[in-house]
Amino acid sequence: MKGTVYKSTGSWYSVKAENGTFYDCRIKGKFRIGGIKSTNPIAVGDHVDFEIETKGDETIGVISGIDERENYIIRKSVNLSKQTHIIAANIDVAFLLITLNNPPTFTTFIDRFLVTAEAYHIKTVLLFNKIDAYNEDELFEIKMLAALYRNIGYECIGISATTGKNVDKVKELMTNKVTMFSGHSGVGKSTLINTLEADLDLKTSKISEQHLQGQHTTTFAEMFDLSFGGQIIDTPGIKGFGVVEMEKEELGNYFPEFFERKENCKFNNCLHLEEPNCAIKEALENDEIAWSRYKSYLQILEGEEDHFRKDIYGEK
Repeated sequence: MKGTVYKSTGSWYSVKAENGTFYDCRIKGKFRIGGIKSTNPIAVGDHVDFEIETKGDETIGVISGIDERENYIIRKSVNLSKQTHIIAANIDVAFLLITLNNPPTFTTFIDRFLVTAEAYHIKTVLLFNKIDAYNEDELFEIKMLAALYRNIGYECIGISATTGKNVDKVKELMTNKVTMFSGHSGVGKSTLINTLEADLDLKTSKISEQHLQGQHTTTFAEMFDLSFGGQIIDTPGIKGFGVVEMEKEELGNYFPEFFERKENCKFNNCLHLEEPNCAIKEALENDEIAWSRYKSYLQILEGEEDHFRKDIYGEK
């Protein structure tokens, strides 16, 4: 039988067969997908082959194969830094929810997510949530941030999951597609999904005042069918987003504004550091590229992820 993975809890998988029936499945043997050392060889969104086994009154599925993925979103595993964790697979559009505060979303986090999405050919839309809760100065800051990413070429939408502002625009982009919501805990992923599809009634929780972080209400990634067509994958709140190792020479390719200028660099393998006649450094000086983007580039290039997370979140 063929089906799609709707939920993964680590050892068990909820798989929806082509006939619409859900089966609890486990993996047969060990899976190594394309040499990826991942903590989860099968992810939500994967298309799999499975067989039905009956033991007494119990019917379970056994996953025996996995189709080639169109794409996937991946990050370094939180606890095992040398391994990776596949968040979801076969995504048409990824939505990254961003809040200015309560909790804060920093540009470095946004850029790490975008770099990974670019590397794995996933279209990303930035959703600036909770715009109903900002004062005039904060709204101006959000507009400036959105303008920065729009200039690069990313679609940006200001929304309010609680009042429903611009949710119809999001719904239009989601219709008949497999989409994913991601972002820090507390940015309003579950609230937005409930606004889009009230029947799902996903659990939500308040922000922790002490750390301005959301309480984790989504423990595992899970896919849901939508009444207006398509599926949504809700993901656990992410504190840090570790970029999986890339060749230093290719990193700049995943910053679109760098990529479109790199042919004007003197050297083909320019890392945009101290090299002479670097088009990216010249664009920086001319305010054609945002310094926040260049800072993110340097941090990823130099592998400063752990240092960054300690600075921002006070993690041990």
